Amino acid sequence: MDNSSTLAASAEPRTTSQRIKSIFSGSVGNLVEWYDWYVYAAFSLYFAKAFFPQGDLTAQLLNTAAIFAVGFLMRPIGGWLMGIYADRKGRKAALLASVLLMCFGSLIIALTPSYETIGIAAPILLVVARLLQGLSVGGEYGTSATYLSEMATKERRGFFSSFQYVTLISGQLIALAVLIILQQTLTTEQLESWGWRVPFFIGALCAVVAMFLRRGMEETESFTKRKDKPKESLMRTLMRHPKELLTVVGLTMGGTLAFYTYTTYMQKYLVNTVGMSKNDSTMISAATLFLFMLLQPIVGALSDKIGRRPILIAFGVLGTLFTYPILSTLHSIDTWWGAFFLIMAALIIVSGYTSINAVVKAELFPTEIRALGVGLPYALTVSIFGGTAEYVALWFKSIGMESGFYWYVTACIACSLVVYVFMKDTRTHSRMNHD
Repeated sequence: MDNSSTLAASAEPRTTSQRIKSIFSGSVGNLVEWYDWYVYAAFSLYFAKAFFPQGDLTAQLLNTAAIFAVGFLMRPIGGWLMGIYADRKGRKAALLASVLLMCFGSLIIALTPSYETIGIAAPILLVVARLLQGLSVGGEYGTSATYLSEMATKERRGFFSSFQYVTLISGQLIALAVLIILQQTLTTEQLESWGWRVPFFIGALCAVVAMFLRRGMEETESFTKRKDKPKESLMRTLMRHPKELLTVVGLTMGGTLAFYTYTTYMQKYLVNTVGMSKNDSTMISAATLFLFMLLQPIVGALSDKIGRRPILIAFGVLGTLFTYPILSTLHSIDTWWGAFFLIMAALIIVSGYTSINAVVKAELFPTEIRALGVGLPYALTVSIFGGTAEYVALWFKSIGMESGFYWYVTACIACSLVVYVFMKDTRTHSRMNHD
């Protein structure tokens, strides 16, 4: 079948089963991408010694956190390149390319020898791998958010698009599950010696499986039904929407920082600050993330009923009021259940952002620049605030002012709250309603 007949077939109205199948295929690929991305954070406690010279734990974690942040530097480039590719060639083609890049990144990390073996080349290869993965994830978010939102029906957009964070959290959860299994079957010495390589091999293999799944996805109606191809560059077209671009930056800033604080950084915080064992911190992270994952479609469906803006405002208000109390209390907690309930309370608040942020951004832009409009400003913002969350937190700790980080998170959420208060509700003012 040629391209024109494929597009014609794809432009026909989708049945519910076809929509669900395509959303599932896209979501599974998203899960694998985020598994590969988060395995780095989940296992950094074990492989930090392999890539850097001997030193104290905080110094080694600062090095791995810095490279975690470096990976985020490529996300804006990924959001830009993949966004243009998705808006020119289709959402499906861009999603296939992004998962291929992630596969290569994971393989490099899995195969790189230790610092003792190849010296400075070890951290250099680690940086290269994270740059590839950053490029992949930068393109994945905007294209995936666009694909899921466009595949959903108007009445259930919030519910279906929430599965982006369901799969994102699932990827993180599976990374933690692999960590728990390896912690139970291998000694700490084995994990630090070679065991940490196992999850990266798993990620590379799963990425190949995701590629085959994504090959069977259908293109969205919004893309295939475009009447005219853009007559100017997509970046020039994007610049005609400055308000929407600034809205994406503003609504993302506080949410992404809160998300990375209570997910990727929290495992290290419980070990390095609270004084819990690595096993306990992993179990708490896994338990809270599982419940957090289940909340996403519930809050997403609620946004289809009452609108996106009230839920974003609820996150902004509660996050501003309770971030400092939660983190400062967690600092001195001495029980497993105490830490669990505090982190769970924080994640319930963060659900007001994570469950609907993808659909809100997709609803801001017209079809011809939707993937680019969602992906580029989001990737820039998440690189600045989300990607540096661990490093900023550890820096505050290293200078003896850990509470400064609590105020930093609070201030960023408060800035996003201002945006939520003054923006229109995208459920009723959606550009997607005109596709």
